[in-house]
Amino acid sequence: MAQAVDTTSTNAEMPKTKPASPWTLAFRQLRRNKIAMSGLIVIIMMFLICFVGPFLSPYSLETMSGPSNKGPSASHWLGTDKLGRDILLRVMLAGRISLLVGLVAMMVSVAIGSTLGALAGYYRGWVDTIIMRFADIMLSIPALPLLIILGAVLSDIQVPPDQRIYLVMFLLGFMSWPGLARLVRGQILTLREQEFMQAAEVLGLRDKRKIFRHLIPNTIPIIIVVATLSVAGAILMESVLSYLGIGVVPPTPSWGNMISAANNLIDFKKRPWLWIPPGVCIFMTVIAINVIGDGLRDALDPKMKK
Repeated sequence: MAQAVDTTSTNAEMPKTKPASPWTLAFRQLRRNKIAMSGLIVIIMMFLICFVGPFLSPYSLETMSGPSNKGPSASHWLGTDKLGRDILLRVMLAGRISLLVGLVAMMVSVAIGSTLGALAGYYRGWVDTIIMRFADIMLSIPALPLLIILGAVLSDIQVPPDQRIYLVMFLLGFMSWPGLARLVRGQILTLREQEFMQAAEVLGLRDKRKIFRHLIPNTIPIIIVVATLSVAGAILMESVLSYLGIGVVPPTPSWGNMISAANNLIDFKKRPWLWIPPGVCIFMTVIAINVIGDGLRDALDPKMKK
């Protein structure tokens, strides 16, 4: 006759598994998104090529490294430009500028947009009215024409190229904060009525701590998604401004002004190595960032989960 098994002690001895955090679950879902992970790999490779590759190049940006307008060869994989400079080296250095412009513009946009959106949603009343009406005015102004005007002003006052880069970064970030501020404001209006905020009110916490320690951290998922997509937008906008000659100007290379250098029919038809490499880099970077943003949205937004 089989003896009964005492399951009480067995269940008591089983270790309790710690539940996974929301960030761990989001990362697991992101890893299952093969398209988003492919985009992440592309971005990592782009950063490695642009920030490490120039140190491995035998050529210099300031000096001629070969004959002018020479096509791709064993010594110059992507050819040379009209001044005999190596195109591959210039593409990598231009990638540093374009990627940094996108990242810094994103950080400026996130800092301004999240702070103003949180203040508008928390205080409401006249604070909300002033901030949101200013955001509406910013959204009603076409960004590209305004940036073209500001770029022309920078050219007229002859701002040095090394300082012009930082001004372009700030301008791009400042023009893109209203959309994020409206999203953060909507989230804060919902969060401030939750029970944890009522508990913070009972504890007598200061407004600064409630906003920056409790409310804004709960809006991080939507901030991450918007910030990721804004990097791609800033890279595209910088490329457009540089192509028009009012963004990052030579001798500092960027993907936009490299394409602008091939500004005649002969270069466009007979020297494609001048404009195809930076164009492909812009295309791959923007597409990769966009698919990463879509993957983050699917992973962090519970409504998108199947």
